Amino acid sequence: MEEHLEQNTEETPEENTEETPEVKTEEKKGGFLYDIYALLHDLVYILAAITLIFVFFVRLVGVNGESMLPTLQDSDYLALQSNVIMGDLEYGDIIVARKLEFNNGEPIVKRVIATEGQTVRIDYDKKGDIRVWVDDVLLNEPYIKDLMEARYTVPMVVTVDKDCVFVMGDNRNNSADSRNPMIGQIKLNQVLGKVLMIVLPGKNPVTGSRDFGRFGTVS
Repeated sequence: MEEHLEQNTEETPEENTEETPEVKTEEKKGGFLYDIYALLHDLVYILAAITLIFVFFVRLVGVNGESMLPTLQDSDYLALQSNVIMGDLEYGDIIVARKLEFNNGEPIVKRVIATEGQTVRIDYDKKGDIRVWVDDVLLNEPYIKDLMEARYTVPMVVTVDKDCVFVMGDNRNNSADSRNPMIGQIKLNQVLGKVLMIVLPGKNPVTGSRDFGRFGTVS
């Protein structure tokens, strides 16, 4: 007896080896209103940073008057290193200070001539010119506009007090400074900052134009 064995063969469907491409969809992030919000958010941080810089590090002030000619002129705009970080002041530094007792507290810009403990003597030299000595050393002052005239300056001797500086304008015959009893010595806590540079030169009073060649550091 013959046995017939039936072999049941089930056809299995072929596996689909092709990968279905993934469809990536970009999320839309809020559109126009989101962009406005992001812009305002960034502006707040930028303004906060600028405020911190100009309060604690750099200040901008304008020059009013001619007491610092020829170094500075009326309507120059200056960048100051704030008194918070300016460090110790030295001879030759140009500073901006405020004396509440003088000119309603309006800022004044002057040059440091002597610091704490030094003795300033303003008197006639052998040529009959009024000159400045600090600790008995005659100052070489190429920055001044003119030598002092007797009608604007009287001989004097001053020893600078603790935490103070003695200041003068470069335009010696047209400057209210430490020679003036209403100003006298400048206390360090009255100093707003040290001049770093001219950021915008003032207009020439004759031509009305700005000399941008004066842009930059001052000495």
